[in-house]
Amino acid sequence: MVQTSARLLRVLSLLQSRRFWGGGALARELGVTERSVRRDVDRLRSLGYPVHAAGGVGGGYQLGAGKELPPLPLEDEEAVAVAVGLRVAASGPVKGLEDAAVRALGKLEQVLPKRLRRRVNALQAVSVRLGDTAPRIDAEALAVIANACRDSELLRFDYNSREGAASARSVEPYRLVHTSSRWYLLAYDIDREAWRTFRVDRIGPKPRTGRSFKPRPLPSEDVAAYVSQAVSTDAYRFRARVTVHAPASVVSRQLSGVAGRIEELDEERCLVHAGADSLESLAFYLAWLGFEFEVHEPKELIEHLLRLSDRLARAARR
Repeated sequence: MVQTSARLLRVLSLLQSRRFWGGGALARELGVTERSVRRDVDRLRSLGYPVHAAGGVGGGYQLGAGKELPPLPLEDEEAVAVAVGLRVAASGPVKGLEDAAVRALGKLEQVLPKRLRRRVNALQAVSVRLGDTAPRIDAEALAVIANACRDSELLRFDYNSREGAASARSVEPYRLVHTSSRWYLLAYDIDREAWRTFRVDRIGPKPRTGRSFKPRPLPSEDVAAYVSQAVSTDAYRFRARVTVHAPASVVSRQLSGVAGRIEELDEERCLVHAGADSLESLAFYLAWLGFEFEVHEPKELIEHLLRLSDRLARAARR
């Protein structure tokens, strides 16, 4: 009985790891017969897991969505990740998730083994959250957008540009990308017939889904890099082009999670494209890198750095 129960958890874990499993492939992965797989699937269904089956050549199994939420087994690393994520969500940038995150965290930590609770508490004890001025995201709207990306459904929403101009958009949504402070939606704008990157916090509170669409090829294999380039060069009031005297690989690690684009010049230098809504932010951004650099543009940033250096020099002399 114990062996059978353990196999049931293994079947469930495999069904969660892949969208569709062929019956033969699932049996080989488990080391049992296809008949045993069918019995295990029937047991999962009796426990409330909606496992869909397709017969015939190429048939197999797929875990679907049911009317009720069944038990969800987690491996140790997954449980720690969920607990840490819930603690972040309890005070994070997605508006509307705080209370739900606290409730879910309470349920999870109640059943966490002591060894896992110690790991979660250790992470919490040594982690410090700095003041975050990033815009808050509506959780319900974010969920609608994520589902539209997953299900390839048209999305309509009201959008406010950086200048505050309002417009109605109809798009094919493809990916959500998260930087250190913002969420972005990569989508194909149907009316403008072009790829666009939208800041999620500027999308209206009630995005609406429509009919399904046939996905088109993405504009780049590296979606994160594509969005990073778009937001670092187009989304901000000030855009900087700077030569940094450090290898591109080193600067890339330093800028991990920050919107920006890096081009290698040689083994010791790279060209950084970055943007911000204020010259002060750009100046801090460049100084924080910790490397020598030369600003090529904009002119306003060069003038701001000169004034800032004079002010810092005076402060140091005092």
